[in-house]
Amino acid sequence: MQHKKGICIKEIGENDNVEGLFLVKAMSRAETRTGSPYLSLTLMDASGEMGGRVWDKADQLMPACPAGGIVLLSGQAQSFKNVLQLKINNLTAIPTEDVEISEFLPSTPGDIVAMGCELRKIAKSVDNPFLRDLLFAFFQNRSFFEQFKKAPAAKGMHHAYIGGLLEHTLAVARLADSTSQLYPTIDRDLLLAGAMLHDIGKVEEFSFTTHPFDYSDSGRLMGHLVLGVEMIQKRMETILHFPAELALRLKHLVLSHHGQKEFGSPTVPMMLEAFVLNFIDDLDSKINYVNRLSDQAQQEGYQWTDYQRVMERFLYVHNSPGQVPAEIAPTADNPGPEIDPRQRNLWES
Repeated sequence: MQHKKGICIKEIGENDNVEGLFLVKAMSRAETRTGSPYLSLTLMDASGEMGGRVWDKADQLMPACPAGGIVLLSGQAQSFKNVLQLKINNLTAIPTEDVEISEFLPSTPGDIVAMGCELRKIAKSVDNPFLRDLLFAFFQNRSFFEQFKKAPAAKGMHHAYIGGLLEHTLAVARLADSTSQLYPTIDRDLLLAGAMLHDIGKVEEFSFTTHPFDYSDSGRLMGHLVLGVEMIQKRMETILHFPAELALRLKHLVLSHHGQKEFGSPTVPMMLEAFVLNFIDDLDSKINYVNRLSDQAQQEGYQWTDYQRVMERFLYVHNSPGQVPAEIAPTADNPGPEIDPRQRNLWES
């Protein structure tokens, strides 16, 4: 039986009576000063997230709301220290197969169909027949491409949402194309192939059918760089007479694109195209990270963020409501959709 979502988090206002379906991002049990148990929940849907408290029947209701589960709840929205949260009166576990899971997961604000078409168009522009056939082996395979379009690009750092891998890969491919036009000594075909395949292993690295996203066994044990090279090698073996030297150069781009060994690369960039791929991959990742911090800013104009541990600095960000993030900015070929501010969130690692 398919359940309807009901109210979205972004629609909830102070003192509202709330009834609807939500995904439990996190759940913990605690006790009041008098020793009474209560549950602290982080609830989410595609529009955002909100805290919730279960004060009554905490131990009884605890099995119904594990992290990653869907709950049907009723309660009231209350403001505590200027933060809106739910006082939950009752909740019931709902099987994930009985809901449309996309209504509960963060997703790209871009048009997935349009981005997919543009990525395939870039692949077709590659002149080298071996590299073009290799890209087609991935992006013209329907079942693989459907998974690729759904995958996040990270667990928490950047593009950590459904469609994030497609959004990030397209942005890096655009940057690769533009950079190769500015610097004619760059092998455009090799750089484009590296740009489109550098994170291909993330399709197998992450488990992303439910939230919070997590690593698969192979992702945790091997990582997406090694997984990606294995996937590339398997498809190269289906292409007759694929040049060994070309295969070596492309694999080097994939294995070195993190730039430094301490950042997870088995090797460091040693070719012009490998240096470029490292820089443009890092550029798009940081733009996405800062854009999402900007989207969370409480006021318009420039302001300081909290200390960002991953960057080891505070950031001075600018909140511009309605601004289209650079990675999905319109082009002549892709005018782009309107941006839904509900879907802009920086998910913690």
